[in-house]
Amino acid sequence: MLEVERYELFAGPAYHFDLERRDFFKLLGGGVVLLLAFDHPAAAQESGRGGRGQGLPQTISAWLHISELGIVTVFTGKTEVGQNIRTSLAQAVAEELRTPIASITLVMADTALTPYDMGTFGSRTTPTMAPQLRKMAAAARETLVDLAAEKWKADRASITVADGRLKYNDQSVSFGELTHGQQLMKTVDEAALTPANKWTVAGTSVPKTTARDMVTGMHRFTSDLVRPNMLLGRVLRPSAFNAKLASLDAKEAEAIKNVKIVHDGDFVGAVAPDELTLAKAIDALKAEWKADPQHSSQPSSKDLFAYLKSHPEESRQRTTPEQGSVEQGLKSSDFIREATYTVSYIAHTPLEPRAAVAEWTDGKLTVWTGTQVPFGVRSELAEAFSIPESNVRVIVPDTGSGYGGKHSGEVAIEAARLAKSAGQPVKVIWTREEEFTWAYFRPAGVIEVRGGTLKDGRIAAWEFHNYNSGGSGIETPYDVQNKKVEFHATDSPLRQGSYRGLAATANHFARESHMDELAAAMGMDPLEFRLKNLKNERLRAVLQAAAAKFEWDKTKSIPTRGFGLACGVEKGGYVATCAEVSISQPDGKVKIERVVTAFECGAIVNPEHLKNQVEGGVIMGIGGAMFEAIEFDDGRILNPHLAKYRVPRFSDIPVLETVLLNRKDLPSAGAGETPIVGLAPAVGNAIFHATGIRIRSLPMVPQGLPNQPQPTA
Repeated sequence: MLEVERYELFAGPAYHFDLERRDFFKLLGGGVVLLLAFDHPAAAQESGRGGRGQGLPQTISAWLHISELGIVTVFTGKTEVGQNIRTSLAQAVAEELRTPIASITLVMADTALTPYDMGTFGSRTTPTMAPQLRKMAAAARETLVDLAAEKWKADRASITVADGRLKYNDQSVSFGELTHGQQLMKTVDEAALTPANKWTVAGTSVPKTTARDMVTGMHRFTSDLVRPNMLLGRVLRPSAFNAKLASLDAKEAEAIKNVKIVHDGDFVGAVAPDELTLAKAIDALKAEWKADPQHSSQPSSKDLFAYLKSHPEESRQRTTPEQGSVEQGLKSSDFIREATYTVSYIAHTPLEPRAAVAEWTDGKLTVWTGTQVPFGVRSELAEAFSIPESNVRVIVPDTGSGYGGKHSGEVAIEAARLAKSAGQPVKVIWTREEEFTWAYFRPAGVIEVRGGTLKDGRIAAWEFHNYNSGGSGIETPYDVQNKKVEFHATDSPLRQGSYRGLAATANHFARESHMDELAAAMGMDPLEFRLKNLKNERLRAVLQAAAAKFEWDKTKSIPTRGFGLACGVEKGGYVATCAEVSISQPDGKVKIERVVTAFECGAIVNPEHLKNQVEGGVIMGIGGAMFEAIEFDDGRILNPHLAKYRVPRFSDIPVLETVLLNRKDLPSAGAGETPIVGLAPAVGNAIFHATGIRIRSLPMVPQGLPNQPQPTA
């Protein structure tokens, strides 16, 4: 058990941005105060009262309050960025508390009101936060039973809990009626949780709890927020990455009515009451920028992959011990294949660009912004302005997607700098061009693979080296006695960071493409080859389920139509993808016609929302697989507009079929990332089986097959 600490179960009226934490709790009124003892290390790390750099927290903070009206408010530091965790977490609480989901409100990602949380990433919400909230709700339920037993002088075993009420014989009381006005302290051990095979709320397709607000436009994103006396702000961007400001002439801009120019070192910005005036002021600034000589020899996208291979960062290398002997395994192999695969930088392209509203009051800073790491942004702001974190509050409205791209606080810092100088609240919304240029990208990478097999189809040797892209999903799930798998960090010419699925997409593309190359060398069916080398029963199950739904045994590729498959494991999820592509003649245009995805992530919390996550991942994966790539040269992004950067369109969407395997005997895992990893290799394999052309670069067909350069093996 972790150290026992006081936990307050709070809830009450609708969430209000302006309330300080102490005022918020006063407004909530009386409730149940518990001493809870949990022993879930992962949940402790996710949601303890500690902060960045403080190691594993020794306590877990979880809040829940039941109002007089029976409204249950739950507090979590997680953020809602379109993955529907506001609904799934509410389901977790409703299930254990035995109350209607309509009575539950979640206060999320407010550093003044919610427990500390590392961030919403890595598909960690479902396996870590949901169990913690379930434990909290179960403990609250048992405390309510104790209160009712005391009230009625009854045996607690004879009291039932359902629909937000406690019942004993012909007596009944609501949660709110029972707790109103009471301040009780009670030590509670972990209560028994409801097994998945007995779920009644969790495990069902509960509609999105905020759906009405979303479709009616009542929900306010950061870009919609308005504060009293608020101004709009913009930052003057350098002419190229790492450029320094040599001179600035701001006289013309400063002469514009109601405009204030902010100049601090290389930082230049403007604030104005409206967008038209703001744009006019930015255009009036005359700046000269000087490129940093240290970065003058950076490569372009044309010579990127050679650069990555030749610029290792020795201090960040991650090597793993070789298992067996790859060289001996290759010597014993009857078939050997060696190939190099590459992946380009791609942009997150969220529907909602970065945005922030900043407001200073008596030396304290409040920022509303769309981020996946509110407590991390709080730390960035405190450091940027040399103020205590206790003087910084970050509030995250439900945000228009992140995909791993909103882990940093640059727009929050920009808004806060402008607001501090202006002495008024300031809103900053990045343009689409700024989003494409100044945000970070999914890492590019070079992956070298060697593999050898015996005549009977068993893999005898496997060697896999990833340069720069990352280590996620790098280990092979296949049974290999002789293997060496390594990630090599390199100097990246562009700013890079997290992206949906991290490096698992690149590593699955290389591995599953190479598996097909080995199968082709032996003349073995790709499905048969994988199953022969696959002992993991969960991965075998999704592979067989996808193949059955796809009717793999009935497929036969021809030059204008191909079929391919791929499978993999990542973040506790198991996925298999089958793809059908068409190739038009003579232009070589490739279209994905049909995708079948089988997915298993333990016990399913919300089937419909899980299906949405799977299909959303597949659709997003189409862009990186087929045509998305950042082009750059001389410190500049060459395609910073949607007119030049192709993302999937409605016309690109294939027929999507999803098979969900519900393992009620296993803990629930996250689903936001894993489904994306199988699409690219399945499509690449389908193209090969139709045309005989093996494409080893992502994106595969930005201009169609005829103009697609083929890397040599």
